Amino acid sequence: MQGLIMDMPLMISAAIRHAATFHGDTEVVARTIEGDLHRYTYAEAHARMQQLANALIRLGMKPGDRVGSLAWNTHRHFEMFYGVSGTGAVLHTINPRLFADQLVYIINHAEDRLLFVDAATLPVVEAIAPRLTTIEHYVMMCEPARMPAKTSLPKLLCYDELLAAEAPHYDWPEFDERSASTLCYTSGTTGNPKGVLYSHRSALLVALQIAPMASIGVPNGAGVTMMPMAPMFHGNAWQFPYVAPMLGAKLVLPGRNYEPDKLYELLEGERVTLTCGVPTFWLILTEWLQRSGKKFSTLRISLSSGSAPPRSLVETMERDFGVQLMQAWGMTEALGGSAATMKPGAADLPFDQRIDQRLKSGRALFGNRYRIVDDEGKELPHDGVAFGHFRVKAPWVSSAYFKGEGGSALDEQGWLKTGDLATISPDGYIALTDRSKDVIKSGGEWISSIELENVASGHPAVLQAAAIGIAHPKWQERPLLVVTKREGASLTEKELLDYMRGKVASWWLPDAVEFIDQMPLTGTGKLWKLKLRERFKDYQLKA
Repeated sequence: MQGLIMDMPLMISAAIRHAATFHGDTEVVARTIEGDLHRYTYAEAHARMQQLANALIRLGMKPGDRVGSLAWNTHRHFEMFYGVSGTGAVLHTINPRLFADQLVYIINHAEDRLLFVDAATLPVVEAIAPRLTTIEHYVMMCEPARMPAKTSLPKLLCYDELLAAEAPHYDWPEFDERSASTLCYTSGTTGNPKGVLYSHRSALLVALQIAPMASIGVPNGAGVTMMPMAPMFHGNAWQFPYVAPMLGAKLVLPGRNYEPDKLYELLEGERVTLTCGVPTFWLILTEWLQRSGKKFSTLRISLSSGSAPPRSLVETMERDFGVQLMQAWGMTEALGGSAATMKPGAADLPFDQRIDQRLKSGRALFGNRYRIVDDEGKELPHDGVAFGHFRVKAPWVSSAYFKGEGGSALDEQGWLKTGDLATISPDGYIALTDRSKDVIKSGGEWISSIELENVASGHPAVLQAAAIGIAHPKWQERPLLVVTKREGASLTEKELLDYMRGKVASWWLPDAVEFIDQMPLTGTGKLWKLKLRERFKDYQLKA
């Protein structure tokens, strides 16, 4: 016997329709690529999204067709999340930080028919356009007055002119909620990037899981303002473009300029209460805040994922700036991988114990199933001690890669192979011990690069630290610590190793420390250890 409940598909378009109907006067504020601020309301955004949908149909886009965007966090890019997906077409958000060959590969692999660019990405696209085989039209995301005077791109259309030619009315269709909505390729991996294809159903389910966190620390009835520092090409900006309209929250978009003073101007000036992004943003921003003497008046929560934040960063943000850095586990293939919240009652713990909990990668989130297995695939206990290969299942986790290329995403039992090593505690806390490709195996025993980095980053002179394995004639591998120093700081290898001594097992201590000016980062702002391993592949450690 089935329940007598209306059968209505989960449609992304429902989120913006809700915002326009019940929160139509709530602001969306976005920094343009040129640097000025654009303000409009959800009602006005909804009208433009409907114009975009009509324009795409006039250009021949059909359900399932891929529409590429090589763009930053602007109001026009926000409009594409609804104007494209709402018609049944697929928005392919492309990371402009990738190398030219990778961009060419993923645009051709996705078979994008249209490619939307902004003033920051136009030169990138001009350089690769002759190698793109499926693009029918390029669209410049700007108003007519800001169209380039000269460009090598053929058939370059103006975004605002396209919209102006269309009526601001479009009946959002209903279709199978499992239809593809957005396409995002992984970055920072070996080989070609792999395509992860989200659905309308998965996007809204994850948004509904994230939504309760948006109001944490905000009194009932107070305004919620959300600003994704995570780019829109990085896991849909962690679902903020969907969550904010669902809640009727004010949405702030930082554009392209991620300089600390520009981020602070928006965070403070627009009274942001919740943001999100990888720890790298906060390492840079907190250093600037300390030098400038600035504080926050409204920001309370920043969601963190992608890489483990140093303990010193989590402590500094809460103690000095009143911002809780709440860490969750997730990846392109598994948005909404864990809950960033702590176990009820944890707020009463002493400061150091609260930090201990928040350094874990979140805890079990309803809807996900988790397991850890050893190298032979045998399941290990959730006792907080045993660690193994982390696996996950959920209604919003990827089942395969686009077109089946890039190998299987799942193991033999149908669990997502995350590439992480982790422990799981009896009460659901997930603690990553390493990426399987980053773990350092010395004399048959594993050394956690994450733990070494966390301890090293506690030194006041260290801005960023990365531990990598270097071949050793006796122990197979030994750790090399690569460090960037804070501006104006002085630090020697001996001083740093003396600081770390006693904080980790003696045999874990790095065999050497190398200081570099700047860490290599992936296109999503995470430490790119692949590049570090390439740089130091011939490094000689003493026997």
